[in-house]
Amino acid sequence: MLIDTHLHLDASEFDADRQSVVADARAAGVERFVLPAVSLDSCVAVTRLAHAVPGAVVACGIHPLYVNGRPDTDIVALRQHLSAGVVAVGEIGLDGFVADADPVRQSWFFCEQLKLAREFDLPVLLHVRRAQDQVLKYLRRYGIRSGIAHAFNGSLQQAQAFIDMGFVLGFGGAMTYAGSSRIRRLAAELPIESIVLESDAPDIPPSWAPASRNVPANVARFATELAMLRGLTPTEVAAATTANACRVLRMPV
Repeated sequence: MLIDTHLHLDASEFDADRQSVVADARAAGVERFVLPAVSLDSCVAVTRLAHAVPGAVVACGIHPLYVNGRPDTDIVALRQHLSAGVVAVGEIGLDGFVADADPVRQSWFFCEQLKLAREFDLPVLLHVRRAQDQVLKYLRRYGIRSGIAHAFNGSLQQAQAFIDMGFVLGFGGAMTYAGSSRIRRLAAELPIESIVLESDAPDIPPSWAPASRNVPANVARFATELAMLRGLTPTEVAAATTANACRVLRMPV
């Protein structure tokens, strides 16, 4: 069994064939799905989907690229979603890549959501682009000790810092490109106990379909790719990454 630890199943790219996308994933051995929200509206959508998709669980949060123009009261509304039963606060974090993003607003929303994670004793699903050290600083400040650094693309030293704090790192489509040498090296050399698999579908498509919509069924091929990089069998990778996801998100195996 495999777990897709980051799937945006509510995305409009899946409106025409959402159920067949899930069926294809199950046929490939991907049986469980973590559905992170990116906004308050998305919290509603992923919660509705989780009720309709066996094996799906919900994370609720406000993505750093969705905070511009949003009122402070969104944090109050988010609290209600978290109290309804989720496995994590997410997708939250910082994005230093997008030029017109507001870093001050991002930081405020991130810190407020970290406070909620601490209050509800929940792990976090992190969006981290060109902001690894800043994210680590805030995690330390608010005492957050569990979660997933989604689509990890930092340095070995930054990876170790996340691992030392109790986090695991998400690997997916980017790992399949020969030119992604740093990501492939991390996937090959980091402790297997620190790695989980994810699609981020419909985003980050793999090397074999770079111009296509990504789908959760690809997680099975990501497991095969990771197995090749590490000299393991796909079965061993599936067992390890599933156990890691369940440990961090406090779900039964």
